[in-house]
Amino acid sequence: MSIADTLLPEFDQEMATTRRVIERVPTDKGKWKPHPKSFPIGHLTQLVSGMPGWITNAVTQTSLDLGKYPGYSYETTEDLLKMFDKNVKESRKAIASAKDSDFQVSWSLKRGEQVFFTAPRGVIVRQTINHLVHHRGQLTVYLRLIDVPVPSIYGPTADEPMPGMSPAKK
Repeated sequence: MSIADTLLPEFDQEMATTRRVIERVPTDKGKWKPHPKSFPIGHLTQLVSGMPGWITNAVTQTSLDLGKYPGYSYETTEDLLKMFDKNVKESRKAIASAKDSDFQVSWSLKRGEQVFFTAPRGVIVRQTINHLVHHRGQLTVYLRLIDVPVPSIYGPTADEPMPGMSPAKK
């Protein structure tokens, strides 16, 4: 079994779950944040929507330069879903097309000439999926705090039973 074949089932599951979370974000709450030091929900959603694109970069390039990132803006949930879907499609294709040897190529995160770290592409893909899941978790807390129903993720939530299962009796 190839490395791509081992990554894709998890990738598909996590991206489908992430899409369900993004769908719940109310556009009109974009500037809301739970604490003055926190990211606004609109920026957090933009980050989560863009992260699958980092996987495409990791698999097809040898570095990502944060100095070229334009920064955050406030976009509609509909537009963020379109961006997410595009990024997921491209990253899935990149993973599926990669040979095992491609995952051994070194990749670096940097800003200009400053290199923050370098690791094999396979490690970066796994870390990026984990990183996305972390921020998706933050997003579910934000949803709870603004009283938006949280979808089932790995199991039932207080708002939604696990797909295919009936709600627990109280």
